[in-house]
Amino acid sequence: MKFTLEAADGRARAGVLHLEHGAVETPVFMPVGTAATVKAMTPAMLEETGASLVLANTFHLMLRPGADVIRRCGGLHRFMHWRRPILTDSGGFQVFSLAGLREVSEQGVLFRSPVNGDKVFLDAERSMEIQRALGADIMMCFDECTPWPVSREQARRSMELSMRWAERSLRARGDGAAALFGIVQGGVWPDLRRESAAHLTAMDFDGYALGGLSVGESAAERNAVLEPAHEWLPPDKPRYLMGVGRPEDIVEAVRRGMDLFDCVIPTRNSRTGFLYTRRGVLRLRNARYRDDTAPVDDECGCYTCRHFSRAYLHHLDRCNEMLGPMLNTLHNLHYYRQLTAGLRRAIQQGRLDDFARDFHRLRGGEACGEAPGESV
Repeated sequence: MKFTLEAADGRARAGVLHLEHGAVETPVFMPVGTAATVKAMTPAMLEETGASLVLANTFHLMLRPGADVIRRCGGLHRFMHWRRPILTDSGGFQVFSLAGLREVSEQGVLFRSPVNGDKVFLDAERSMEIQRALGADIMMCFDECTPWPVSREQARRSMELSMRWAERSLRARGDGAAALFGIVQGGVWPDLRRESAAHLTAMDFDGYALGGLSVGESAAERNAVLEPAHEWLPPDKPRYLMGVGRPEDIVEAVRRGMDLFDCVIPTRNSRTGFLYTRRGVLRLRNARYRDDTAPVDDECGCYTCRHFSRAYLHHLDRCNEMLGPMLNTLHNLHYYRQLTAGLRRAIQQGRLDDFARDFHRLRGGEACGEAPGESV
């Protein structure tokens, strides 16, 4: 992997990630394709949204269909017919999300499979083995995602365990072309985060992620962690803020020097009728849209807005037609692509503060409501 910085505006950066399956311009949002598919999207539709990098889930693909099946099918790119880069998470988030179905030890994590109840063991070495079999462009080291709320002492113990697992992940990465990112942990305590980052940067990963955020903490607490992050992360390596995906949070994180983002919000909310626009979130299920002939956003150029009215999308939702989530998801992912492209242009032009001010002003200018605060 090669990361080229092209422009900066304050702490915000515009760059390019050069990966085995293509170049990725940053800032970038990654649609989540947990089970080797972004829900309600064909690969061609996903390409139409402008997506250049997608995320797939190591843990779930390990359970179904299994890494060996995907390897025999030629790797994840061929398996899901996606020609552009893929980032695979390590399974570490499932250490957090499946808290009632797992036991954590120094060696790794023993899970009770959510698919069939079988016992499944995952550690740093196994996570690296699976990610190599999947053929990811970017792999993530195995970590424990710190829950919230959590005591400072618990956060320290968890962070130190993640650092030991990071060392093991690095030793087990192999000699393939894939990049490997380390994951900074430490809860909402900036000094623990600084200590974690010092451990990881000494190991010289290809990029660095901030994990354990968007798990229940407030935006103010999250931003307090992000504020000094540029001081402890190398300026020439990409920075990935894991699981953060509300548009306003992405804007503020870019201003604080973050480059990559992922979240289920745009795709999950598409399936429940929450559509993102430059003026906020449109709640498609509201009765007011039953006979509304306008597009979702009259300044959006996506396929959905070019061809269909709010009334039609409202009708599809009421009838539970499969086309509804497909058109909604296409629009939401196009919106996210345009948002990050707009941030990139603003950084290149040295007008990011103006962009952010206009973004927040427009979203407050119409009572569209707000979507649920869901995040991975």
